[in-house]
Amino acid sequence: MFEEADNFADIFRGGLPYYLLLTLPILILCSSNPVLASSEFAVHRMTQFDLNGVSFGCRSSSLTLEARSLYSWKTARHCIVARLQDMTIDGLKEIRQKAGGLVLLLPQDVASMSGEEKDHINLLEQAMMAEAISIPVYFSVYNPELENIIDDITRSTSVTNRQNHHNNRAGGDSALSEIFNFISANGYQVVISGASHTANKNGKIPIIQGELAPYKQPKKSAEVNLEQSSKVPSIVIAAHLKTFGLYNEYPLNVDAAVLMALADIFSKLHNMTNAIPKYRLLFLLSESGQILNFQGIKKWLDENNQLQNIEFVLCLDTITEAFAQAEENNTLFLHVSKPPKESTPLSNFFKYLKIIGLKYYNITIEGVHKKINLADKVLAWEHERFSIKRLPAFTLSALSSAKSPTRNTIFKRNETDILQHAAINAKIIAETLSTYIYSSTVLNATEGEVYEILSGEMQINSTLIKTYLNMRSALHNNDLKNGFEKYLQNIKIIYDKPEGRDPDFMLYEGHNANLNIYRVKPAIFDLFLTIGICCYLTSIYFSIQLFSLLYTMICNALPRSSTIDFMNNSHSDRHKFKSN
Repeated sequence: MFEEADNFADIFRGGLPYYLLLTLPILILCSSNPVLASSEFAVHRMTQFDLNGVSFGCRSSSLTLEARSLYSWKTARHCIVARLQDMTIDGLKEIRQKAGGLVLLLPQDVASMSGEEKDHINLLEQAMMAEAISIPVYFSVYNPELENIIDDITRSTSVTNRQNHHNNRAGGDSALSEIFNFISANGYQVVISGASHTANKNGKIPIIQGELAPYKQPKKSAEVNLEQSSKVPSIVIAAHLKTFGLYNEYPLNVDAAVLMALADIFSKLHNMTNAIPKYRLLFLLSESGQILNFQGIKKWLDENNQLQNIEFVLCLDTITEAFAQAEENNTLFLHVSKPPKESTPLSNFFKYLKIIGLKYYNITIEGVHKKINLADKVLAWEHERFSIKRLPAFTLSALSSAKSPTRNTIFKRNETDILQHAAINAKIIAETLSTYIYSSTVLNATEGEVYEILSGEMQINSTLIKTYLNMRSALHNNDLKNGFEKYLQNIKIIYDKPEGRDPDFMLYEGHNANLNIYRVKPAIFDLFLTIGICCYLTSIYFSIQLFSLLYTMICNALPRSSTIDFMNNSHSDRHKFKSN
């Protein structure tokens, strides 16, 4: 057969298709795409901002790395994919310094968590916001598919660790088994697209104000209005709108909702001819809280430095804890920078507040005194901005300390409980303000009793509070402005913008992105596949080059009779093939 072949290809002409059928699946398997499956998720990039030249939050956005669990990552080539509740503060510090990226899955139902688990999440949230993080950090709302991927990554790590532990105990072939586990394992590739972190130099912070005056607005000129308002005693009610936290998410804005409920109640009182109070009520709502060092109120005070006859400034800050246990919201704290003197407006308001809180809802009111530390980069409470300007001010809050980890949390418990406590606190504040304004008629000084003013149609409307719980920024829609125009007069909006050089604050873009997770073979699999293909091609090459030697060796190994029969049969088959 071999002697009569015209060339090497003639040898396989009859049987080549059969060899192809045998080798084709192997070739397809070796050349298949290493990406086994892919999934896409919507994620939020961690908040990024600058304050007084100091960077906070996530400082990068691009991400294309191998996914690893909390227990298997080692280098900056790995991106950790894990549940938020599985993270620890010590682990976060190590990841911040050595890892390449971090993707966290938020809990499915934080309301059902234990108090210990909630405290852990709050402390972790506070630690992440305390300083800048150089690696990309993303958050995903709960998704069962992403949770399954996390379980698969963690499970693969656990199996590998157990196998390695068993091999180490057995000795001998541990290295070979470990290599085999690396080759046979499936991995995940994390790719983030659609995100950027460019500075938003056109960003601005709105501050909206409105008032209720005890006189009819003049139609001729604004000068009369300013002259009248300067002679009337004034009370300022301030709050701030929370527009972001750990990421660009709107938590429930209870403080803003309570402020709008107060505006509704006192607008009704000012429209009653026989009940118009002899006070000017000024309502302020800014969109920067403690995270941005109350920049909105700072801007407003700089533009209104001629304030007169301000009896006190009431600031609302976390009037209801959104993430605390329901039974923990039975105390309100009145924070001051300087203890009020006896018989001052602030002292009288505090006295009425304690009486009304205990009388109606058994709410305890406690005073907390904390001096202003001008050396701090961030002020503790909003009233400190007013106190620096020598205005009597205090903050009413459900928190006993400005450093409480629940203060700026993006998480919340059952919304019904939050709404209930918000309505109670709004009722207490409204009754106290009314008692202070109408103190000559509703306060029995000899017995220390007060009488309910806001009853019937004048009661706090829970539906109204619910309407404003999810209030959005004035930059996104007109809900905030429309609410002020509905209840108040002399509406004015000013904006605080970052300066061109050495800005007090700077916000950044790139809040939302798409997370793609691909299931792939590890890189070592490609290495061994390349080595295998090279060995296969090398063996084929030498088989062709040394074919005559191989043929001689086969013929010498076979008996002579079998060789003659084999050659005769092959010759007859070749003759039939050519005749056909």
